[in-house]
Amino acid sequence: MAKNLYVGNLSYQTTEATLAELFGTVGDVASVRVITDSITGRPRGFAFVEMTEESDAQQAISQLNGQDVDGRPIKVAEARPRRARGERDDRWGGGGGRGRY
Repeated sequence: MAKNLYVGNLSYQTTEATLAELFGTVGDVASVRVITDSITGRPRGFAFVEMTEESDAQQAISQLNGQDVDGRPIKVAEARPRRARGERDDRWGGGGGRGRY
């Protein structure tokens, strides 16, 4: 079963091809997605790498976490499940405040 990994602390020069090559040394890579800003199109400094096998994903975490890529030590961890759009986190509040007056 495929496993999605979060890769953080990326240099803005790091490309999908660079990550595919790096993670390919550990196992089969299903996909690589460098996240970009929707307005400027510039990379945001993190990516998601999908490994085809869960064992390869665990090996990638242990071998590649902290490794230097393009001058920066990357962070590799299991990606959290994606939240549905519009789902809010209570800590950011939302809507209150006017009833105090």
